[in-house]
Formats: sequence, structure tokens, C-alpha cells
Amino acid sequence: MELDLLKYIRNIPDFPVKGIQFKDITTLAKDPIAFKYTIDKLYEHYKAKKIDKICAIESRGYVFGAPLAYLLNAGFILIRKPGKLPAEVYSESYELEYGVNKIEMHKDAINKGDKVLILDDLLATGGTTLATINLVKRSGGEIVGTAFVIELTGSLHGREKLKGYDVFSLVKIPVEE
Repeated sequence: MELDLLKYIRNIPDFPVKGIQFKDITTLAKDPIAFKYTIDKLYEHYKAKKIDKICAIESRGYVFGAPLAYLLNAGFILIRKPGKLPAEVYSESYELEYGVNKIEMHKDAINKGDKVLILDDLLATGGTTLATINLVKRSGGEIVGTAFVIELTGSLHGREKLKGYDVFSLVKIPVEE
């Protein structure tokens, strides 16, 4: 059965700042059929690939990353905002649609040579994903791919910024130029 996931994604205008059209996945996650379909589609895409760890980006990436890691028998790595991880971390700054931020990962989260999938709920500018790629590389991990539930296409150019990496998304939403 094919499911139109776009019907389960709510648009919130002017959140978190004026001019941003926020794509809310809580409406998808609360629906058991849509949520299961999303996880199943991600699993189908990656089940034949060797993946040791999934790096999920705070916080909505966790919603999809944890069940996918379970199904793939992979470790689950939390990519967090500054000051949230208790042990030694690598830090990386990045730009997003409406400012600058930083993410962190435990230094011992990834072993040299680990095959890593990076997962987030949404690809917009690609900044958070590029920062996560840098964290994984600093740890000696190898990027298997990047996965998203939603990809915003058009003026944000997130996919182009991830050139050279496998980019997989379930829903593409055009953004006006």
C-alpha cells in the first residue's frame, strides 16, 4: 500500500520565526499507520546496506532514527545541541535558514571505520547534516548515506550542499524561489 505522507505533515506559518513555513511531523508521528509506513519505507531502503550506527539529529530525527536503528540492528547515536551530552564531545557549528547553531556528539560514539547513516526529519539548507558529516568524519566513521522524511526543494539547495553523499527522502516539498 502506498501512502501520501504529505497529508500527514502539518504546515505552521511563521514558526519559529516570521517567514518560515515549519513542517510539523508530530501529526505524522501520532498516526500509527503513517508512522509505521515511514519507518518501513526507511527500512526497505537501507536494509541491504551495511550500517553500524545511525546518527540522528536532535530532536525530531530521534523519532525516526531509534526505531530504524532497532530494525537494522545498528547502534543509535544522539547528535545534540551544546551542553546536553555528559562526556567529552566533538562540536561543530552550522548555519540554518534563520541563524547559526552548534551540534555535538560524544567522542567515543563512533569507531574508526564504522558505516554511518545520518538521519533527520527534514532537509532544508543542509547545514545541520553537513555539520553532522564533519562530526562523523572526525570520529573516523564512513558515511553510508543521509536520510530524511521531508526534503524541501528549490531555493534552499540542501541537496546540492550534500553533493557526493547519498541523499534519500520520502517526501519532497517545493519551496518558492
